[in-house]
Amino acid sequence: MAAVRSLLLPLFFFFFFALSFSPTSLSIPENEALLKLKQSFTNTASLSSWVPNSSPCADKWAGVICSNNIITNLHFTSFGLSGKIDVEALMEIRGIRSLSFVNNNFSGPMPELNKLAGLKTLLLTANQFSGPIAADFFSTFNSLRKVWISSNKFSGNLPESLKNLESLIELHVENNEFSGRIPDLKQDLKSVDFSNNKFEGQIPESLAKYGNSFAGNEGLCGKPLEKPCTPPQPEKQESSNLVMKVFIVVIIFSVVVVILLLMRSSKRRDDDLGVTERQRGNNEVVQVHVPGSGSGSTHSRRSETSRKSGDSKRGSARMGDLLMVNDEKGVFGLPDLMKAAAEVLGNGGIGSAYKAAMTNGLSVVVKRMREMNAYSKDLFDAEIRKFGRIRHTNILTPLAYHYRREEKLLVSEYIPKGSLLYVLHGDRGNSHAELNWATRLKIVQGIARGLGFLHSQFDSYDLPHGNLKSCNILLGDNYEPLLNDYAFHPLMNPDSAVQSLFAYKTPDYTQYQQVSRKTDVYCLGIIILEIMTGKFPSQYHSNGKGGTDVVQWVFTEISERREAEVIDPEIATNAGSSLNQMLQLLQIGAACTESNPEQRIDLKEAIRRIEEVKV
Repeated sequence: MAAVRSLLLPLFFFFFFALSFSPTSLSIPENEALLKLKQSFTNTASLSSWVPNSSPCADKWAGVICSNNIITNLHFTSFGLSGKIDVEALMEIRGIRSLSFVNNNFSGPMPELNKLAGLKTLLLTANQFSGPIAADFFSTFNSLRKVWISSNKFSGNLPESLKNLESLIELHVENNEFSGRIPDLKQDLKSVDFSNNKFEGQIPESLAKYGNSFAGNEGLCGKPLEKPCTPPQPEKQESSNLVMKVFIVVIIFSVVVVILLLMRSSKRRDDDLGVTERQRGNNEVVQVHVPGSGSGSTHSRRSETSRKSGDSKRGSARMGDLLMVNDEKGVFGLPDLMKAAAEVLGNGGIGSAYKAAMTNGLSVVVKRMREMNAYSKDLFDAEIRKFGRIRHTNILTPLAYHYRREEKLLVSEYIPKGSLLYVLHGDRGNSHAELNWATRLKIVQGIARGLGFLHSQFDSYDLPHGNLKSCNILLGDNYEPLLNDYAFHPLMNPDSAVQSLFAYKTPDYTQYQQVSRKTDVYCLGIIILEIMTGKFPSQYHSNGKGGTDVVQWVFTEISERREAEVIDPEIATNAGSSLNQMLQLLQIGAACTESNPEQRIDLKEAIRRIEEVKV
């Protein structure tokens, strides 16, 4: 026996040391990795929920988003963080796919985030990062789709390795100090901005379709800019013919003399014209007082003289103004937005969105909508002004818009609590406990009332809403829902509508190749099932991958009389007598999501049945 022990003991120590120093054993748990990351930050008051001996997913650590108890996203937008970013700690979080440090106070060179090869989204906007980015920085990423490094102090050439990102759909590098030529990017980018840098040379032909994405780069030329690129002059060959040289000198001298005489004559006319134009310009700019701002703000608009004279040509030249359609929150202009602190909110199906906090205390959301080219300027104006007249508890009324042929901006009030999608599936914080059964029923009833109002206001539309999903429903402080992104269907070209609107992801279009007012009912049903199950619907993904097919799941459980099992455990636990009402609302959601529109209930019936549900 002693002999056996003497043989086994060395083997035991061998395996012990082998396991102790294997790569797997050197990794640390993800909660410890996050705490290590926190130690590299300063000003970490926003991360107070990050404490030892707790779970980032189960205990809802701030900024940590999980899927099936796996950390997938770290979103630290506006957390006031500074210091350094411990990339080695981030590498311990194997499932991370999205990383956001938007609107913080980090500085110094670009962190070695390219070590996180699996990232799909990298958002570093509105920090103080500076210096060049290595040319091969993006070569290690396998599936990076969104790169936002705007509003920093990056300099040097834009990395050529961006061309290797086959999945890239969003690239924002505006408001930096990049120089040199813009790489020839062949990807089908959905959102891109190179403005306000020091780029130079000709814009690559592959990027010429991106309209106003190049402003503020004096050295750029070529389409879509109106500044043509001057072809390089060929080198002059030396000539041994002295007579020809003299002739050329005489011709050049004569041309110079003529040009000088013309410039002298033209200068007099320009001086007279300049006085007239300056006087005219003073009449074009008026001061508009913004309540609470003290001194007011400059807001360019048509002068009273131009409006009285009906000068349509002068009016059309003012299409770059910000036009108010709802002044209940005050009046402001483009200069106010340009001076406001900006924060990227994300990119939706219709356009990218930014939060702008103005000096008068009002925060707004500015949505860029480039694809709304179905209407002329006058018809677009009439439509948005119709939106501006809407007054309903459950509808978000826009405040202003900006029109140019290649780009439109829609400005609305910023709602701090965020969207229903975020409250249900994101980092809810205190709202986690407040999203009880009574609150969820209140949200569903508010959505139904708002949708009913839109159907009455836009009764001639095939799609009075058209883009109803949880990310387009904002929640007020008291969880009163506000419908957003509605009635855009007529403003969009058909191809853009098919690509952008959720209505075209429903069975109405995918199976029956048509959309109707009942399509909005189907979308309402998806939201009801999402609220009642607490699951993220796979229907929101264009490829159907990810999330839960809530329609199929609920229909299956109803057919097998197990529908109570799909109710979100957060409200089903201790439901008591309320369970019957929960199941009643679930049945309404199922009736709204019948795949055949002919078998689907209409909106009036859906609203009637929803109003009958009581807490």
